[in-house]
Amino acid sequence: MTEYPTSQEGPQPVASGGGTDEAGHGKAPIAAAEAVRTHAAGAGPAAGLPRPRSKASAAAAAASADVPAAAAGPGEGQGSARVRDGAAARNAAGGAGHGGPSEPPRPREAAPGDGSGAAPRTDGTAGQDIAYRAGVERLGGGGAVMPVVAGEVSAARREGDRLRFVGAATRRIARGIDLDEIVLGLCRATVPTFSDAILVYLRDPLPVGDERPVGPVVLRLRRTDRLRPIDDLTDAASGGTIGAGLDLAGAAGATGELDFSQLPLVGPQGDLPAAELCEIRSGGALAEVLRGVRPVFGSSAAAKAALPELLGGDHPLPRGNRAVLAPLRGRRRVIGAAVFLRSPERPAFEQNDLLVAAQLATHTALGIDKAVLYGREAYIADELQRTMLPDSLPQPTGVRLASRYLPAAETARVGGDWYDAIPLPGSRVALVVGDVMGHSMTSAAIMGQLRTTAQTLAQLDLPPAEVLHHLDEQAQRLGSDRMATCLYAVYDPVSHRITIANAGHPPPVLLHLGGRAEVLRVPPGAPIGVGGVDFEAVELDAPAGATLLLYTDGLVESRLRDVWTGIEQLRERLATTAQLTGLDHPPPLEALCDDVLDMLGPGDRDDDIALLAARFDGIAPSDVAYWFLDPEETAPGRARRFARRALTRWGLEELQDSLELLVSEVVTNAVRYAERPVTLRLLRTDVLRCEVGDDSPQLPRQRRARDTDEGGRGLFLVNRMARRWGATRLSSGKVVWFELPLPGAHERR
Repeated sequence: MTEYPTSQEGPQPVASGGGTDEAGHGKAPIAAAEAVRTHAAGAGPAAGLPRPRSKASAAAAAASADVPAAAAGPGEGQGSARVRDGAAARNAAGGAGHGGPSEPPRPREAAPGDGSGAAPRTDGTAGQDIAYRAGVERLGGGGAVMPVVAGEVSAARREGDRLRFVGAATRRIARGIDLDEIVLGLCRATVPTFSDAILVYLRDPLPVGDERPVGPVVLRLRRTDRLRPIDDLTDAASGGTIGAGLDLAGAAGATGELDFSQLPLVGPQGDLPAAELCEIRSGGALAEVLRGVRPVFGSSAAAKAALPELLGGDHPLPRGNRAVLAPLRGRRRVIGAAVFLRSPERPAFEQNDLLVAAQLATHTALGIDKAVLYGREAYIADELQRTMLPDSLPQPTGVRLASRYLPAAETARVGGDWYDAIPLPGSRVALVVGDVMGHSMTSAAIMGQLRTTAQTLAQLDLPPAEVLHHLDEQAQRLGSDRMATCLYAVYDPVSHRITIANAGHPPPVLLHLGGRAEVLRVPPGAPIGVGGVDFEAVELDAPAGATLLLYTDGLVESRLRDVWTGIEQLRERLATTAQLTGLDHPPPLEALCDDVLDMLGPGDRDDDIALLAARFDGIAPSDVAYWFLDPEETAPGRARRFARRALTRWGLEELQDSLELLVSEVVTNAVRYAERPVTLRLLRTDVLRCEVGDDSPQLPRQRRARDTDEGGRGLFLVNRMARRWGATRLSSGKVVWFELPLPGAHERR
């Protein structure tokens, strides 16, 4: 007989390094430290270690139970009893008789006649310990048996791996902000972890919001990805590199399935040989699969008919469950499809993989929907911002202009900064730069309204302080929290003076011809929208050759520097640039703007930037002729004589006939409605400009005179003979002007 140590418990744990019995029951290993502690406590060999046994009995026990002899656990009584060999044999035979997965071993009652009288142990932890300590799956072991509980743990582990993969993949997809990043995230997350190759088709064009397709639905191959590049593949049979002309049958495995890892690549991006475009036929197999939304195996009847329609008839298709067709459905409609492919070198897709494909397709489709909507919003915001800004700057007499606009970032192009240059009567020009608080489409809309208001007020020829006052009233009408800063300046090239009014905006910087840069002392004022604040204007010299720089706070203020530090850096940058180009001539205007923007560091783009530079050329007094004419019948004749004298002094006798005729017509109209003296001014620049002003606010309009009318043809002649003409209303009347090209004129700029 085989001797066992006396125990009041059921089956004992096997010795360290335990295995499985023939029925697959797990045997928990005994803890070596537990035995050592028991022996050290003085329990003796009978308590903590197995009793000595004969070699024959030990061999018989090992042969019958397929396990080594077990040691008794701690806490046993000192009395002992012998257990029959048949008890162990019957226990082993009873476990081997189970045809299916067996349960963990239950505590065994004491054999009759052992005399122990103790209750058996029923906690069942011995069978679970081995499952979580030795849960290793052995596949294809030639008769080897896997522990049952270990198999359950392995299945749970695989399911946990799937969940972790889906979580990581969706996070990778969600990181993308535009369409290409999201599709790339799907490809990188699934190849090679989930599939060997992937093809992503998207609708062309992608629908936005509630848009309904007008024409047929077309899918375009957006991106493909695969496990290995073609350069690393060689034909095992021929020993050569597999080229584009490889026979697809030669890439089949032993089972006749196509090996996608051996297929040739086509296209510059290493695409799989698939159709570039696919038109979805109404009622076709592909339309039915896409309408069903759920991913399907490539071996299903629906997919077998849909995949050739999607990929093209020449694209190889794998056998078995080695392809998954997953529709990409957004919030409202299907926007594409993804095809996952596996080669015969790895296991085929399982049923649970359809759930994984569904999760990946759902997150990808929703991400694409968001990317398309975001792209449309960014496009609208960008178009709104660009439309609010002037397409091109005017070229008024006596001043050259250049501008720049930079958004805060590529992902937030919309803002509230603006600039403008508005030609005024008398060859003057209004220079405006402003900044609406905030970065949103609302800020851009408010900016557009304020810019339109400023243009309207400028055409009324109001003083700069009055313009800011009316802008403040307009901002209050738009809302209580609509605030902005603005700087409004009017430059007169004849008097070489500039009048500036400020509403909480950074002061302008004036770069003199000699290279000296100074920050103009302009009253700061309160921002527009505060209300109840008076604005003060200051008139300063604007010498010829000087450059005035108007800007928003984004150029000089950031998280790394305060506004006054930035203004000082801007002043130093302008002075340095002027010294590099020479002190006898000003730096080129466009290059100066670019050089100013180069002063921005990596952390200085916290706000959008508007920049307006004005180079003052002025008009020399010798090129200006000015007269006052009383509103009498003789005024047109006197105007013709004055014009003739000025042309003779300037050597422009060739324009005498044209100028006298047009001056006579315009002055005649002015005298007819004027009550105060009429002004006549001639300016010689790159053109000959004539300006006639009176105190009547009514603007003249061109009309076609009838054959019986004695008048009404003056403006018709002006329109036909002058290069340009116009009329501008002033606060005290109006100015009618026209321009004639100089003989042999060339650009002086």
